[in-house]
Amino acid sequence: MRPKLLMTVFVLTLVMPAMGFAVQAGDAAPSWVGRDLSGNTVEFPAIADGAPTVLLFWATWCPYCKAFIPQLEAIQNEYAKANVRVLAINFKEDGDVAAYINGLDFRLQTIVDGDAIAAAYDVQFTPGIMVINGEGTVTFRRASTDLPPDITLAEMWAQQVRSALDGAL
Repeated sequence: MRPKLLMTVFVLTLVMPAMGFAVQAGDAAPSWVGRDLSGNTVEFPAIADGAPTVLLFWATWCPYCKAFIPQLEAIQNEYAKANVRVLAINFKEDGDVAAYINGLDFRLQTIVDGDAIAAAYDVQFTPGIMVINGEGTVTFRRASTDLPPDITLAEMWAQQVRSALDGAL
């Protein structure tokens, strides 16, 4: 092997683990601190208080998010007695987050400016959907898709989230 190529391989071997890979099911969920729409500090996992949590990484311009967000209302209502948290982490944003959230027919706890949180979880595309159990382990991460953003896809994701929550409870 040429010395320059050998050095590149050596450096990548050292750097790539430090860069981190996508957080997957079975991994510990990274801790984070964010701000909600009112400017209040939100800390994870403290906000979960030992209960399962659904994280949605989203943006106002995302058609997949627009199809999925209404599903969160039903999930939030169905799992309220189990103290399940639903946190919508806004990232890659160029729209009016407050107007979008205030236009919903239900209350959705929203974290703004969540680019650093998304980076910690290696979420690069919207929507990022994860379920974290009460012990802080990721039990579900949405797989990528090339299907169109419609209600059928959103319902499929909602069912996957419900299955992960049922397994976490």
